[in-house]
Amino acid sequence: MRTTLSLDDDVFAVARQRAQRERTSLGEAVSRYVRDALRANAQAPATPAVLRSKYSVLPARDEIITTEHVRRLMDQEGI
Repeated sequence: MRTTLSLDDDVFAVARQRAQRERTSLGEAVSRYVRDALRANAQAPATPAVLRSKYSVLPARDEIITTEHVRRLMDQEGI
């Protein structure tokens, strides 16, 4: 398929070097880089999104924490 792409200068330079090294066209070099990236993403394990917060996220539990739970823990800790 023929199309026009706008590439950043650094990406263009790397793709052009690959094309020269492998004696292929620039289009083929870009296509190979895209295929490599797609393959790497498909093989990468799905990781949950990292939450950026000052609070720690605890694992899910099968119970609902009520005010009574909190008060009991506060009494045990002497708070």
